[in-house]
Amino acid sequence: MASFSRTVAQHRAVVAGLLPPMPAEEVPIAQALGRVLAAEVVAAVALPSFDNSAMDGYAVRAGELVGADDGSPVELPVGADIPAGRTDVPPLAPGTVHRIMTGAMLPVGADAVVPVERTDGGTERVRLSAAPAPGAHVRRAGEDVAAGDVVLTAGTVLGAAQIGVAAAVGAATLSVRRRPSVLVLSTGSELVAPGEPLEPGRIYESNGPMLAAAVEEAGGRAELLRFVPDDVEQFLERLLERVGAGPVDLVLTSGGVSAGAYEVVKDAFAGRGVEFGKVGMQPGGPQGAGRVAELGGVAVVTLPGNPVSSHVSFEVFVRPALRAALGHPYPERPVVTATLGERWTSPAGRQQFRRGVLDAVRGTVREIGTPASHLLGALARAECLVVVPAEVTELDEGATVDVWLLDG
Repeated sequence: MASFSRTVAQHRAVVAGLLPPMPAEEVPIAQALGRVLAAEVVAAVALPSFDNSAMDGYAVRAGELVGADDGSPVELPVGADIPAGRTDVPPLAPGTVHRIMTGAMLPVGADAVVPVERTDGGTERVRLSAAPAPGAHVRRAGEDVAAGDVVLTAGTVLGAAQIGVAAAVGAATLSVRRRPSVLVLSTGSELVAPGEPLEPGRIYESNGPMLAAAVEEAGGRAELLRFVPDDVEQFLERLLERVGAGPVDLVLTSGGVSAGAYEVVKDAFAGRGVEFGKVGMQPGGPQGAGRVAELGGVAVVTLPGNPVSSHVSFEVFVRPALRAALGHPYPERPVVTATLGERWTSPAGRQQFRRGVLDAVRGTVREIGTPASHLLGALARAECLVVVPAEVTELDEGATVDVWLLDG
């Protein structure tokens, strides 16, 4: 059986190598939120696409209102009404004004807009108490974006503002990276679905839902295959059936990879392309990764079964690999430095990822729970992972540490 002993950085590189860049697909713009652009978006039209009013008011010739103020208003006839969306806008004749709404097309002949607040609001004749400069309250065509400009580059993560500008320049669909399809396997005869009666010796299954949620949060598409039998032959048969039914980019398992008996994941994949071994980290030492030829060469990453170990391993190895495959510009969690609010010890040779809460005002971080790998309640309250290098065995209160922010 192939085995390994790796550093965290070495195993991260192995996992990252299993997930190549995802191909592009075209999706309707309404379905593109949170996706990563695979191709630049070029403006088909200028923004604005025509000169328009920035205010509700009156389109005027600025030269006809020189000297107008509250004490000496200028009265002119109203030639037409121009609501937003009107396309047959009449030119502005000398000595007249047009009543105009915000966003409406500026008539030929007008070079400024007087806000309605500086007038008496007349509809047939209007008294104007302002002397605007040419261009006042006018949005000029192309002043934001010119036709042919690149408004979004490949690799952009599409948020609300990016969706907005893409729609504004006429993009009905967008080319985005396909979301990696991840099959999350839940194994273990002791597991029971949440909500079912719980017998002595059984536990509610949490790793599957947790990892599926983590995959979705990272940008992937998760499918949870629950309660795969603890039998190698049935395990492989079930997996082969599912992988053969549709595209799967990654099989992600938790549990069944340690050195004990009844380790079905290890027994099923060992000798079939997946290497198992130890990574110098805590929690999450036992790991596995590789490709299984019998499953069409699908990538497999196996995580330890303790819930905190499983979640931390996902954060360290799988999440950045998924986001890199998506072409995400920031595949890693944001990292800040903080001052340790207490004294810690750490085992030699193992890079620790301890759960913490950050006091952003003071710039300090404290551990929540303990380094133990089964404290899921403490993990749920954690705001960050505090990284202790493998060569460090003691950290005094006040020491500077790297902190991975879990909400970034």
